[in-house]
Amino acid sequence: MAPQAFALFDTAIGVCGVVWNEIGLTGTALPDRGAEALRDRLSRRWPQAVESQPWGAGAEAVTAIQALMADGRTDLTGLALDETGLTDFLKRVYAAARAVPPGQTRTYGQIAAAAGAPGEARAVGQAMGKNPWPIVVPCHRVMGADGKLTGFSAPGGVDTKLRLLSIEQARLSDAPGLFDDLGGLPLSVRRPGSSPPR
Repeated sequence: MAPQAFALFDTAIGVCGVVWNEIGLTGTALPDRGAEALRDRLSRRWPQAVESQPWGAGAEAVTAIQALMADGRTDLTGLALDETGLTDFLKRVYAAARAVPPGQTRTYGQIAAAAGAPGEARAVGQAMGKNPWPIVVPCHRVMGADGKLTGFSAPGGVDTKLRLLSIEQARLSDAPGLFDDLGGLPLSVRRPGSSPPR
């Protein structure tokens, strides 16, 4: 087993964590009740990991995740994962979830179909609940049938899921958005009560 390291780092949603080895990422973690709680959670889940300054896959992940949290569009699919011990089904499900771009969502059923397991939406939901790489394997982009926001196992639950989707400016339904009539201009350009440009 390759030596593991972990690091905590600041993002727009709070302190996150990353765990890695020479192969790639072994895990990521969303904010907890504070840095110490997150450090304890990482140490319990990956007891062999030693806290370190980010290097290798860890450094790449920190940079990419911070960028995604800042711009809502950074692609994380190039980050290497250490998938040692995963079943073929889990590998396919996580690959299908990683293929969903920032700002878009899919249902559990759509991920199941993309993973070559149509009809296995429930099994996909269980896989998302075990996801060791939240954000990198974007389980927050996977919804229940008809776009329903279902349980999210990360700290903060559905509220965290909504924050991530908001950063990515994901549309959660086909209904018009609150700002769809602004003519594509940045909000700072429009004055209250002004008419959209013609």
